[in-house]
Amino acid sequence: MGETAATTLASVLVLGIGFAGAGYVYHKSYKYLQLKKIENAFEPGDPVLVLAAVGKDVPAPPNAQHWVMREEQAKIDAIIDGTTKGHYHLIMGEKGCGKSSMLLEAMRKIDGEGCAMFEAHADLEIFRIRLGKALDYEFHEDYIGGYFSERGPRDTTALLDIERAMNKLEKVALLHRARKDKPLILIINQTHLIRDDEDGKDLLELLQQRAESWAAANLVTMIFNTDDYWVYERLKQLATRMEVMSVSDLPKAQAITALQKYRQRYFSEEVDHSILEEVYDRIGGRLSFLNRVAKSHNMLATCDRIKEIEKTWFLNQCWILGSEMDDDVMDQQKWASAAMVLALALVDKEEDMELTYDPERGHVLPWYPMHKAQEIMTRADFIREMDRLNLFTITSTAQVRASSVPMHRAFKEICAEPGFRQFLQDTLERIAAIESLGRTRELVAKDLVLGGKYRISKPFSFDNRVEVKLDQPEDKD
Repeated sequence: MGETAATTLASVLVLGIGFAGAGYVYHKSYKYLQLKKIENAFEPGDPVLVLAAVGKDVPAPPNAQHWVMREEQAKIDAIIDGTTKGHYHLIMGEKGCGKSSMLLEAMRKIDGEGCAMFEAHADLEIFRIRLGKALDYEFHEDYIGGYFSERGPRDTTALLDIERAMNKLEKVALLHRARKDKPLILIINQTHLIRDDEDGKDLLELLQQRAESWAAANLVTMIFNTDDYWVYERLKQLATRMEVMSVSDLPKAQAITALQKYRQRYFSEEVDHSILEEVYDRIGGRLSFLNRVAKSHNMLATCDRIKEIEKTWFLNQCWILGSEMDDDVMDQQKWASAAMVLALALVDKEEDMELTYDPERGHVLPWYPMHKAQEIMTRADFIREMDRLNLFTITSTAQVRASSVPMHRAFKEICAEPGFRQFLQDTLERIAAIESLGRTRELVAKDLVLGGKYRISKPFSFDNRVEVKLDQPEDKD
């Protein structure tokens, strides 16, 4: 009996020690493999770079002659290869001006070694998954030990998962710095897609805190790529090591060269210089527009279509309804009329400018400082949403202007329509009349017979009440 009990106890003890030892080994090996996977994510030959390069038309080395070299490319190359360190960077510019393409080109030159890039998203869960994919981190979703605990590591929020991923990345960055003496690079593309709400603010704050500490320690250089000004406003509040790089349209000479290269690439033809200049005059130096025009057979017709697309987009968002406007749409019309007033102000300012087209630089679009634009619209809360919708753009130096050359041409066409100024004035007067009616209180008097009158008085009181008494005429028998 005692021998059997001892044998059973020994068997249970051996099994317990065996399971505990196996669990401990699994736990340690799992954590080690997590760090190795994140480390491998920064090795050369990242497939994300290949996929993104194909989507962005970044040329492979055999087609390098088709690449348009910009002034900012050398600075971005120095950031990506680790030469420039000690800061994190915010790259700002309008949609389609070539920000992502320059980042991808810089990554291609070093075969993506030490770099990870992913697209931001408004949903924090999707942002978490994309970050995990870029870092090859599973957030403990494949951790078997979670089956043996009441509360697993994944019973948490997306923001805490992102914090955990940053902790793991920090450990890998420490090892990388000890071996190669340069920081890792983490690029967050399209940062403006993060929602401008409390969740988005918490996410940006978390990322910026990491960017600040990692830049100070030369562990990781974070790059935020954005189209919208509000991201800069959020980051500016806590920034000490942030550097801002502004990317704009190409100047005239570079734009014409780029268009010729694109045309040579797609159709293998030499285009007359006068046609190239005409294309630039119509769409400016926006790379996305130049690429679209170069792919078309009739370039000038495509230029006009681009302008019409921009004009239609602006009118669909901001057209005004005149004096017959219904009061139910007043809030939307306040927004639309403010956009029209600013567009008209920009068109009028262009007429007063001494230089609107430089033979070397090209287009010189009229602009207002951001505070002045808010004063013109008489609203301070509209301009950021208009920037998000690409109706206007706010530059890194808080200059407000049309989002592109075709959009400014659309402004000029709209403001030149017969009767537009009066129509805009009628809309503004109708909005003012509706607001006036909203501030007016109507008092209806009843039961007042011939000869009667109301006596209105305001006696002294702490509640500021008003007394109304009815004096009826005396009956005459």
